Amino acid sequence: MTNLPLKLPAEYWSNFSIMQRDVDFIQNHLFEVETPLSTHQLALVLVQECLRIEAEDQLKQNLADGALYLPKETYTPGQRLIFPALGMRKGSVQSVRPGKNPDVAPFEVIQVQFEDGSTREFAASLEEHRLNHPVETSLDPETDLPSILARYGTDIEKKLDSALALDENLVRIADAWFPLALLLDINTGHLNLAEAILEMNSGEPLATQALMRQLDIPLDSNPQLTEFSVNYALQEDGRFDEVGPAGEVLWCLRRLEPEQVQNIPEALRYDLMEYDRSVLTEQMLSLEAELDDELSETERAPLSTTEATITLTYPHWRTGTLPVSQRISALFPTAMHSSRIRFTLIDARTGERIPAWVVRDYGYVYGLQKWYQKQKLIPGAYIHIRRTQNPGEVQIEARTHRANREWMRTVLAGSDGELVFALLKHEVSCDYDERMAFIVPDETTIDASFKQKSRQSFERIVREILQKLAGLTPQGHVHAEELYAAVNMLRRTPPAPLFALLASSPQFTHIGDLHYRIASGETEN
Repeated sequence: MTNLPLKLPAEYWSNFSIMQRDVDFIQNHLFEVETPLSTHQLALVLVQECLRIEAEDQLKQNLADGALYLPKETYTPGQRLIFPALGMRKGSVQSVRPGKNPDVAPFEVIQVQFEDGSTREFAASLEEHRLNHPVETSLDPETDLPSILARYGTDIEKKLDSALALDENLVRIADAWFPLALLLDINTGHLNLAEAILEMNSGEPLATQALMRQLDIPLDSNPQLTEFSVNYALQEDGRFDEVGPAGEVLWCLRRLEPEQVQNIPEALRYDLMEYDRSVLTEQMLSLEAELDDELSETERAPLSTTEATITLTYPHWRTGTLPVSQRISALFPTAMHSSRIRFTLIDARTGERIPAWVVRDYGYVYGLQKWYQKQKLIPGAYIHIRRTQNPGEVQIEARTHRANREWMRTVLAGSDGELVFALLKHEVSCDYDERMAFIVPDETTIDASFKQKSRQSFERIVREILQKLAGLTPQGHVHAEELYAAVNMLRRTPPAPLFALLASSPQFTHIGDLHYRIASGETEN
């Protein structure tokens, strides 16, 4: 058997685009296998098909100028031949004579002149010879399947995803594709029963197979197809929501999802503010990155490690949530389509399993209110997060210790809705960021102030809080980080709009190292 090396242009895969013929091929392949396949699986099949087509085309081009030399064939003078064993060299038959070898059957000898003028003799009409086999195309090391997928696989899968999503004849569930025409019929009765089953499960999500066992759907010879058909029917019904992490399909009744998952909690709601980012200093930009607010516009690369420590701000402490910034987003589960993902948080110390939700569109994890209370955490507390091998589980750990009585900034609210800051002694049993830590004895009074202050300008809120915090220190000034933590009790804001206000408003004076005070001569409005 003769192997021909397949040669492709260096930019073949980097410039690869999905054509309609490729989509048609995918459709036909899915019809043949009658099994839903993932984008990764389909990309593998498509690359193999492209290599096959390119190999066939290359062979046809090579044979366009002559016949492939095989020792068993008979040739005549003037005939053009191509020699695979000689690197596809081409030549013309000059003469034919009988061969002389008593040890083999009668054969012929042809004299061939190559394009460079050289001549050689070859056997012909010889039935037994190792070169009497079809030509196969072998892959160059730079174009073999593992190399292609390792280098270009992710890009090819993205392009394939986009192309298949435009085809109305294909449907997608999680990361699997299948022709719409082959789906099994899942009727309204099945869907109504699924709703009742999920309702009886107290809002807890169920995997498709767990639902199917109770839906009395007959399993045909292809259980994968049956499961896919059920998933598609549930997906197309607005009562159901697919909330599983990538690789796991879980179904929940949309109306039974927590309100704080369906809608952003009020304390986390940010009304977009216009500001001039060009006024931010290098110190401000550095602090913005350090604070790692999920609303910040900075583009921070995701962590390369599997764990991180975050500081719990008041809005997240109040709502029982965790921030999911771009930097730590990889620590939490993802899904192909759903922005609401049900998963489990595990207390690293006790092993307690905490049902939780990632709301990726708005950058938070919900479900930690009781855990915060049990751990006696305060705004400003440190929380350690660690990804596990299971994509549906994340470890969480509070930095707690035996309680100590410490002087802490304490936030109270008067009957008029105004916040009062005081230094009071409290028992504290967690590690915390000193600039962001506050004790809040009664958060419901802060809620009332939050609603009342929503009618005030952002600049007035910042000024009032700075003035009150400054009264707690002999120097009479406040660090930008402390101000950020306190302002977020009354108005949700990422650091940049606050820092831009401090940098541009004449009401505030920078006295160095991101410490500010009310400007001299300014009076309260």
